[in-house]
Amino acid sequence: MKIAIHQKNNDFSSKWIEYCEKQKISYKTVDCYSNEIIHQLEDCNALMWHFSQSNPKDILFAKQLIYSLQTAGIKVFPDFHTAWHFDDKVGQKYLLEAIGAPFVPTYVFYDKQEAQQWIDKTTFPKVFKLRRGAGSAHVKLAKNRSDARKLVRKAFSRGFSQYDKIANLKDRWYKFRNEKTGLWNVIKGILRFGKSPEFARIAGREKGYVYFQEFVPGNDHDIRVIVIDGKAFAIKRLTRQGDFRASGSGHVLYEKHHFDEATIRLSFEVAEKVKSQCLAIDYVYKDGKPLITELSYGFIKEVYYSCKGYWDRNMNWHPGPFDSQGWMVESLLSELEAKTE
Repeated sequence: MKIAIHQKNNDFSSKWIEYCEKQKISYKTVDCYSNEIIHQLEDCNALMWHFSQSNPKDILFAKQLIYSLQTAGIKVFPDFHTAWHFDDKVGQKYLLEAIGAPFVPTYVFYDKQEAQQWIDKTTFPKVFKLRRGAGSAHVKLAKNRSDARKLVRKAFSRGFSQYDKIANLKDRWYKFRNEKTGLWNVIKGILRFGKSPEFARIAGREKGYVYFQEFVPGNDHDIRVIVIDGKAFAIKRLTRQGDFRASGSGHVLYEKHHFDEATIRLSFEVAEKVKSQCLAIDYVYKDGKPLITELSYGFIKEVYYSCKGYWDRNMNWHPGPFDSQGWMVESLLSELEAKTE
């Protein structure tokens, strides 16, 4: 058996390759951007590609390629169940409601008048989001009806760019002040005022719908749990100072006592219900009970190197370092072996 790996910088592929070499697993690197990618895969049994929502090429065709390969019987990571709802909060709403998961109440409207009527009847504040975006990008607090109406008018007119220049610069400056990034990163944010990044130009403007979630007060953090192949690990992300957003804040805690077993058990259950190879689940809490806000399959691997251990499916705790990207490779090999039996 041979695994094809699309190799890039700053993604999972370096760890996949490292694991394959260490375990003497047959692999080859391929170029998913090549017109000859199908030919490149002729001697392979599987493809692993950590595609990104912020890469302009990936936006155009990543899901189409991996789903085509899966249809043809080639094992892939991520597969359809893992990736179809990636970077699609609207899709996640329907998925989580369909499986009965505890989900922050969410409202999506595709008609301006219907959205305005809902605003007249609902309570505030509400959290506004775009269906795409990571790290709290495009997440805003609509404090009152006036705020919400402005967002609705924009959503059903010129829409929203995938890249919010002002919010991005503020975030870079916040991280610089908190020694989470360097001055050059702030300068790059200023330069972006002259030209938006390519992924935003290719993705186009988000419009024709509006998405709100209930604001759940009293949370100075969120919890992210990642489930891979019957194993789970977690981080606690503190909110920004004077802000309700935690994702992308850079303030992360890792110790086991920050995570309750009910949340970990729920994460295993959700991952199994959606049949995901790798699922990152974000939670806030209401009256002590976890509520899901968003899902993903991708994450910045370096953030999790400081995790203190992981849980197995029987809720046993395994202290110490682990190789989550290695788990992805092993999970795919298990699928291949099951296929040949």
